[in-house]
Amino acid sequence: MRRVLAVATLVVAAFALWAWTVLSGIAGATRGAGRVEAVRLPEPLVAARAARREAAAQAIGAAEGKQILFGDLHAHTTFSSDAFLWSLPLLQGDGAHPPADACHFARFCSGLDFWSINDHAESLTPRRWKETVAAIRACNAAAGDPAEPDVVAFLGWEWTQVGATPDRHFGHKNVVLLSDDPAHVPARPIAAGGENLRAIRETRLGLLGLAMPLVDFANRQAYYDLARFQTETSGAPLCGPEPSLEEACVEVAETPAELFAGLDRWGGEALVIPHGTSWGATTPPGASWSAELRPGSPEPDRQALIEVYSGHGNSEEYRPWSPGSAESGCPPPRDDYLPICWQAGEIIRGRCLEGGADAQACDDRAAEARSLALAAGRNAVLTVPKPRAGEWRDAEQCRDCFLPAFAPRPGKSVQAALASRGAAGAAFRFGLIASSDNHSARPGSGYKEFGALGMTDARGLAPGPLRNLLAGGDEAPARSVAVGPEAPGVGIANSERQASFWMTGGLVAVHAEGRSRDAIWRALERREVYGTSGPRILLWFDVRDGPDGEVLPMGSAAALDATPQFRVRAVGSAEPQPGCPPESHAALGVAEVERLCLGECHHPGDRRRPITRIEVVRIRRQQSPAEPLAPLIEDPWRVLPCPEREAGCEVRFDDASFGAEPGEWTYYVRAIEAPSPAVGGAGIGCAVGESDCLGAVEERAWSSPLFLRSP
Repeated sequence: MRRVLAVATLVVAAFALWAWTVLSGIAGATRGAGRVEAVRLPEPLVAARAARREAAAQAIGAAEGKQILFGDLHAHTTFSSDAFLWSLPLLQGDGAHPPADACHFARFCSGLDFWSINDHAESLTPRRWKETVAAIRACNAAAGDPAEPDVVAFLGWEWTQVGATPDRHFGHKNVVLLSDDPAHVPARPIAAGGENLRAIRETRLGLLGLAMPLVDFANRQAYYDLARFQTETSGAPLCGPEPSLEEACVEVAETPAELFAGLDRWGGEALVIPHGTSWGATTPPGASWSAELRPGSPEPDRQALIEVYSGHGNSEEYRPWSPGSAESGCPPPRDDYLPICWQAGEIIRGRCLEGGADAQACDDRAAEARSLALAAGRNAVLTVPKPRAGEWRDAEQCRDCFLPAFAPRPGKSVQAALASRGAAGAAFRFGLIASSDNHSARPGSGYKEFGALGMTDARGLAPGPLRNLLAGGDEAPARSVAVGPEAPGVGIANSERQASFWMTGGLVAVHAEGRSRDAIWRALERREVYGTSGPRILLWFDVRDGPDGEVLPMGSAAALDATPQFRVRAVGSAEPQPGCPPESHAALGVAEVERLCLGECHHPGDRRRPITRIEVVRIRRQQSPAEPLAPLIEDPWRVLPCPEREAGCEVRFDDASFGAEPGEWTYYVRAIEAPSPAVGGAGIGCAVGESDCLGAVEERAWSSPLFLRSP
């Protein structure tokens, strides 16, 4: 017996020691930024890309001294905490992807002209930030002549704010810096405070941290490294407000105003770009732009661009439906929208009836479920324990939107922003861009529609013992539970549903006067930009300033004293060729092309997809914050068919009613391509990792608006 006890004691002690080394991070390795080693793209290849676009512009009569360049201003690496998690084998990830991978991918896989790194500031410790700066500088150093680089890499981060209630919610914003010169680079990024910062810093792996290496023993080092990552993140000191400029810490800004003040202290040029504004996983129901249009708010003047589309879906479209509230109650279903509070009641009623309870008792439980779902805000899905596959149906989703963001909040859509006015007259003038929001160091991941588990952020627990353990059996309780709006864990609960709403990602295009960093930046500043859902569509949208006046490009704001005369020219994207160009294999090697590019690269052919139509959206600004938005947003205001011609599409139109009502009128266009297969196009219900969920979609480009007012 003594020997048995002695052996048992040794086993327990050994396990305790192992558990301590794992959870403390001692067993893990610190992952660095990687090394940027690949050479510059051959100049003939860069010139050939430019010549192909120039030829297309000439064919449509749009060769006007500027060139269209494509980029991605929203890319994450495994320096972001969520990206690190999603890289793990148990979540169907394909391993670490540090900042160096993003540089190589942009140059040799997606063939971008520019990109930015935007890891979550909340997990950027002083070490990680220092290594990020070094990686971006190395990427630019490899790009060749600064006046004609093969790619421009911008330094930046994401300010990731989440508010539990609409009045406390400002949302996610990407910060992009003009310079990577150490004299102008902040010593640290600026993180958002609140629940997201707490969740990132205070999460403890606990038993799950021990279960993962045991369940997936062959890949145990990855889970040891996760604990090391988390230990470093939570151990980084916090600072703010107004810390010394040399202090090594994670600076925190609770509001956008504090973020802008922090940027002002550094003094360098920076863009702040809202993104994922209507994404319901991080946005509370009922959220609107009013929180950023308060008197004295600096946001309208400091944010020139907004991300209308990313791999996390489309945030463009406004809809008049409401998810309900504690005051108004849970609205009934509509043909185009199923409120999640309503479906929570239906799930509980169905379970209750299955259990043999009488109808009145089940109706009462359904009413309770709706009330609890409303009180839970964005965490409504957590109020129904152990949901079965398909029970939620398409609750919360926009049924008639183009590749919508998950559970969109219409009041935070881009169209709502363009129509809204604050109490003191403040209003936004946003240029429209798109990007990827990819979390595996793959900027510009939408060049081909393939690889849902690498080119998108679709993730979920891999089938196996851990997934079965967390599922916790087949019991489906017939009563809802109370969950607060700030409770953590909604991302895990929604992972399977969210995967149906994650795509390969979009692109931002600029009309620039050259390939240099400064030329790209100035185009972004003046809003002479547009976004695409991934394909490299060429788009021009302008207005003539009076009968004999100058032509004003997209993004312009002007007063007109005559009927505006609009012109749109669009050329479809080039059909992709399979595989990669020889330059990619020569630079990276066959094995690295397979690992990083997944064997496929941007490799355009000579044939272009047709543009089928141009859709025009007209938006009038609110005269007061109380004015309803729906009558002000005309989408589409006009639909202009395009003749079938490979050269592209040119249409002209005017607006004889311009100026009939006071205020600023906003116009933008969408150029729509013929349907083609896209990852995520199959819609809700596609299982993570089992297919690419391909379905036919009409890819598109969104122009930046023209902001016009009548004297």
